[in-house]
Amino acid sequence: MLGRLWRRRPAYGGRWEAARLSPVILTVLIAGLAFSTPREIAVSRLLPAAPALAAAMWPVLPTILLGAFCLLTMIVLSFFYTDLGTQYTSAAIIAVTLAAAYASHVRLQREEILFQVRLVADAVQKVLLRPLPRRIEDVEIESLYLAAQEQARVGGDFYEAIGTPHGVRLLIGDVRGKGMAAVGAASAVISCFREAAYDEPDLQGIIQRLETTITRHSAAFPVQDQSEHFATALLAEIPYGGGHMRLLNCGHPPPLIAHRGQVRVLEPTTPSPPLNLAELVGDRYWVDIVAIAPGDRLLLYTDGVSETRDHTGQFFPLSDWMRRQGLQQPREMLDRLHRDLLQHSGGRLDDDIAALALKCSRGP
Repeated sequence: MLGRLWRRRPAYGGRWEAARLSPVILTVLIAGLAFSTPREIAVSRLLPAAPALAAAMWPVLPTILLGAFCLLTMIVLSFFYTDLGTQYTSAAIIAVTLAAAYASHVRLQREEILFQVRLVADAVQKVLLRPLPRRIEDVEIESLYLAAQEQARVGGDFYEAIGTPHGVRLLIGDVRGKGMAAVGAASAVISCFREAAYDEPDLQGIIQRLETTITRHSAAFPVQDQSEHFATALLAEIPYGGGHMRLLNCGHPPPLIAHRGQVRVLEPTTPSPPLNLAELVGDRYWVDIVAIAPGDRLLLYTDGVSETRDHTGQFFPLSDWMRRQGLQQPREMLDRLHRDLLQHSGGRLDDDIAALALKCSRGP
């Protein structure tokens, strides 16, 4: 188990390797100063700090061995300086080493539990955000998901793409809030979409079933502020053979389309209500039809992309960024989007990010 835990450490390169050696470096430094400085300074009294530091990053046995080395160093020092208070420092080294060994044991147990939890989270993510097909008929599809928290695996952002008898149908959305409540609502919406996309003849039928699902889920798993438990969603349908695309936008950021070097923001003609808010603002849904041509590229995204800020508070210029991408393939586009978002935000994301990049290969 200990070996596995050592290998699970984050790969921070040379900085992490230097940090793991810091207890040894500290021990050598204190021992060297103890032998080379006057007795009155009594640098040897700092030796208990070495095993205490080791407990934060070493397994139990190496921590105990380091404490034994510090004790041996103190005994050797006592042959040169008889009035160092060796018995008191030695007792401190023994006490600190035992405490450090126990702390290392507890830390390793917690790391093992955390590792198992992450395995479960990875499995949940594979179910919630399963890998999308790279291509459905004439549509190439790539996806991107970034969690705001470095250790997180799943969140409230979701997407799906399915080839159905009615064409390629896509869903992207964002549940308000974070934590397990948002994950549960996202899971319910995606599960419903995977069934409704095959059964319903139009996008209005799909969105009504999604509305029913999230309403029932919210009733079964209420949150503190039920009126704010909602989700934005964008449905898209590309019939086989291309030529046009149908969009139904329920309060979601509008997608972008790149056509012959020009980028358009596909704002809805009439906004439709977010999921779980139909009772408050009405349940009328409008579908827009957008012409698409071979070679067109589309970007569907959540608000974590468009609302990424830099250190001055400026939003990420998504439309201008899209215009500079040229004729990149969907995977290359999302890889560059990932890199540029991290660069714009200084390496820190304040919200989950999900995006779908599409390319229409040929027309009817």
